[in-house]
Amino acid sequence: MPTLVAVPTLIKNEDRVLERVPDEYRHYFNGRVPVPFTKRRWEFDGEPVSVPMVRAFLETCAAGRDPDYQYVLTLLGAELATNAIRHSRSGEPGQTFVVRVDRGPNGLTVTCRDNGTPVSALKGEGGQLFASPPEERLTAEDGRGLALIDSFATAWGDNGHPSIRKVWFHLAYDMTGSSWPAA
Repeated sequence: MPTLVAVPTLIKNEDRVLERVPDEYRHYFNGRVPVPFTKRRWEFDGEPVSVPMVRAFLETCAAGRDPDYQYVLTLLGAELATNAIRHSRSGEPGQTFVVRVDRGPNGLTVTCRDNGTPVSALKGEGGQLFASPPEERLTAEDGRGLALIDSFATAWGDNGHPSIRKVWFHLAYDMTGSSWPAA
């Protein structure tokens, strides 16, 4: 089993990071076992400084689960958020992306909705996303994050729509079939 590395939490000035979060929603980011929920979503600024908030949000959604589950869910969800910032219009000034977590009886599903492919990158086709083939993953400049999702998530996919992309993954509570323990 791999050694867990602590997922970075909100920066020391947590109040400053959360200042735009209304008091009644701060429990979304506190890392404690959440009030029971079926669906939880948050809209984040499309800036790299939002990633620690995304991690805190996901860590809180998975609070109460074993540390491996919480770590993998947070790792994969932060990858979706990073992709939204780096590879979509959500990373342009003033843009946002949404992370949604759905709780089911067998696991959590995380969906990241971004603002689609940047106009400068559109080539007339959207298509679905694919992880790099295993033999290219070590040298690929892109697709390694999706390779993590492909390896560790129970299932994943995207809507294939270039203007409003939704990429999702499901992580079953029972990670027995995941390649995580072997990583």
